[in-house]
Parts: sequence; structure tokens; C-alpha cells
Amino acid sequence: MSERPTTTDDAGIPAASDAHSLSVGPNGPLLMQDHYVIQKMAHFNRERVPERVVHAKGGGAYGVLEITEDVSRFTRAKLFQKGARTESLVRFSSVAGELGSADAGRDPRGFAMKFYTEEGNYDLVGNNTPVFFIRDPQKFSDFIHSQKRRADNHLRDNNMQWDFWTLSPESAHQVSWLMTDRGTPASWRHMNGYGSHTFLWYNAAGEKFWVKYHFKTDQGIKNFTAEEADAQDPDVHIRDLYTAIQRGDHPSWTVQVQIMPFEDAADYRFNPFDLTKVWPHADYPPITIGKWTLNRNPENYFAEIEQAAFEPANLVPGIGASPDKMLQGRLFSYPDAHRYRIGANYLQLPVNRPHSPVRTYNKDGAMAYYNSGDPVYAPNSAGGPEANPDLWAGDGYEVAGEIVRSAYRLHSEDDDFVQPRALWEKVLGEAERDRMVHNILLHANAPEVTGDMKKRVAEYWRNVQKDLGDRVAKGLGVNGS
Repeated sequence: MSERPTTTDDAGIPAASDAHSLSVGPNGPLLMQDHYVIQKMAHFNRERVPERVVHAKGGGAYGVLEITEDVSRFTRAKLFQKGARTESLVRFSSVAGELGSADAGRDPRGFAMKFYTEEGNYDLVGNNTPVFFIRDPQKFSDFIHSQKRRADNHLRDNNMQWDFWTLSPESAHQVSWLMTDRGTPASWRHMNGYGSHTFLWYNAAGEKFWVKYHFKTDQGIKNFTAEEADAQDPDVHIRDLYTAIQRGDHPSWTVQVQIMPFEDAADYRFNPFDLTKVWPHADYPPITIGKWTLNRNPENYFAEIEQAAFEPANLVPGIGASPDKMLQGRLFSYPDAHRYRIGANYLQLPVNRPHSPVRTYNKDGAMAYYNSGDPVYAPNSAGGPEANPDLWAGDGYEVAGEIVRSAYRLHSEDDDFVQPRALWEKVLGEAERDRMVHNILLHANAPEVTGDMKKRVAEYWRNVQKDLGDRVAKGLGVNGS
């Protein structure tokens, strides 16, 4: 029996789990009755005023998505039909740094896109990596806290980061990406973007497919070394994007999707909804569907970029959510953060307001500008708008299972270290491996990282790949296995 005190919620009620949200079976969607995870996320969203808690430092631009290939057999979404041109907004950002942090620091990069479709806003909130550190939203605020500043001295602490990472083996894939050259991109124009999560696509006949999004930079991948990143202007990425568009050098990305037949997910060799995993291209080859180009700078950074609000819950007909637990958590967390940070009517701001008509029964609230007239309720007999379920035929799927707090049920090849090992052994070249070890040692040799933590760091990387772990151990001066 552990002598450690029991975690509670803010009302002092003992918590059932610090790691797993309440779901319908191990692989099913999450439940709103899990007040603890909702309280954690809602409180987390309200920790900072007024800057974003996560992705505080960033910049963005407007552009257009052009679809060149026919994917109507996979989705009825109008923005993905051949020939469609959709105006869009993007906000690039770092993740852990505050509003005044340096652009080039080692960190994943946010890659949040808003598409102003004729069926309403479609938001795709991703990163420049195809995976993430964790797979359950119960851990999200804890993970971010480990990247932020200490409570006592208000300093960043690499020991905290390694403490969380080494106790969370699912982080190994993303930390591997982070410690490669991709952790310090030379510019936002020279990095890929990924939807990261798995999403549902369904066509006009209601047939269902699972999809992952890839935005491959047409400028080519370009990264800084750790030393080059440290030497950069703190606003290097904001400046680069703005000046490139201003001089007419409009960056573009080739848009690709991976498509998995709906039935494949049940017995695929690893869990296809696990955000710490990628789908190997040999199994589901990327399909090019179009081009996305940035062609216009904002006129007012605060009004158009700082007040921009992206939320994965903005899904248009033809696109739905998957049972990805992190996605399920973000469906709630993102709009909740915007209501707190910007206000209840944040979607009425010009940058967030859809280009299609808004017909809602929501009314009033602080800063309301567009209020619908009577009737202000549904159902009504006064000719007010009514929902059309036919547009969404196909977005549902059967789920069943006991309500549990559980990790995902393992598929045949699920393992936290297989994919980061493949990244080390099959993707990175020898020079890239050398720089990855160098970057790990720069981070883990920080003065605050304890000797015991260095041993855990070495073991963490030995679990990924023995030679990698041995090299890290040697560099940290902890050679014993």
C-alpha cells in the first residue's frame, strides 16, 4: 500500500486516476461525466491572462487551399472536392515558450489552420510533427506544467521535463523528434505540418474512412543546429514569414492524406488512434490531393493573429472525430480556452467569424455584436432555422463497452519504443544521429538535472535503442546500465 497522499480534485474529492480519462471501453470515446478531467482542463485553460497557456508565441498569415484531385469517394466535405478553393488562416507557434520567448528554441511548432468553407469554419489544429508526447488528455496539463516554470524560483527546469518524460514512456517518439534537427526549424516556411490526430471521413453514401493529414513544405525542410538556433533573432520566424509574403515569395505546401478503410482499425497491428504513433507509409501511402499557399499578411497582428481562435471541434459535414482520446479532450478544451481568453462571443470577431451565414439560437453575452432576431429558441413555429441531420449521415459509428479508466487496449505490435527506434535506425542519417545525441546531452546536462535523473535519461534512450542510450550515458557520465 502506497504511503503517498491521494490526488484530489479542487473540491477535495479523491481522484480515480491521474493518467486515464473515463471512456466507453478501452478504445471508445470519452465521457462528459468525467468531471475530473474536465475540471483539470478547464482550470488549466484559465491559468494565464491574457496570453495563451500553450502556443503563446507565434505568427500567421492568410492563404488559399486548392484541391486538384478527386477524393469524393472518401468525403462529402465541400472544401475537399476537386476544384474547390477555400480561403484560410494559419497560426504557427512554439508550444512551451511564453509570449516573449525566442522563436528558434527547441520545441514542437503549432500548425493551426482555419478554413472558411461555405459550410462554416473547418479548423485543423496540428503540429510540425506527426505525433505528440502523450495519448490521454488526463496528462495534458501535467505535461505542460513540466515544461513551464517552477513554482519556487520561476525558472524553467530541464530536470522536471526529464522527470515527466522518463515516467511517461509514451513520450519517447515525440521526444525523439524533438531532439532531432526537426526540433529547431529554420523557419515556418521550411517545415511540414500534420493534423497529427486521426479523423473520420465519410462520403455522400455514408461510407466511412479514417484519415491523417500531411502538409509537405514545397520550400524543402531546413533546420538550425542547436547552436545556430541559440544565435538567432528572437523573432526570426515571425520576421521571415512576414517579409517573405511581403516580397511576393508565397510559401506553399503539398497537401496529402493517408486513408485507412474503416474496418482496418479494429485489428490493425497497432492502435491507429494513438497520437504517439504514425501510420507507416508502406501500409497507407500518402495521396496528394492539392496545394495550400500563403499569400497575404495580416494588417493588424493583435486583431487577426492574437485573437484568432482555432478549435478541432469545428468539423464540417463529411468530417468527424475519431476515438483518439487526445482529440476527444481537445474538442472540449480548445473552445473552452477561447471563451475564457477572448470571451463568450469570440466567434463573432472578424478573424473567427465564418464566411458562410450564421443562424444560431445562441444570444447575448459579453461583447455580443451579431444577435439573431426572434425566434430565439428551438423548436419554434415562427419559421426559424432548423437542423438538417441528413448532412451528417455517416458521421456516427457503433461503440460499446464497459465504462472504465483504462489505457488503450494493446494491438499486436503496440509498443512505446518501436517507432522511435525506427526513426533512429531507418530514418536518420549518421550525421543526424550525432546531432540528436548532441542535442540530448545539451538538454540533459543542464545544471539542475540530478545524477539520478541522468541515469533515468540514459535508460529511457536505451529503451529506444541500445547504442543511442549508451552514447547518451557516456555523455552524461553515467555509463552503468
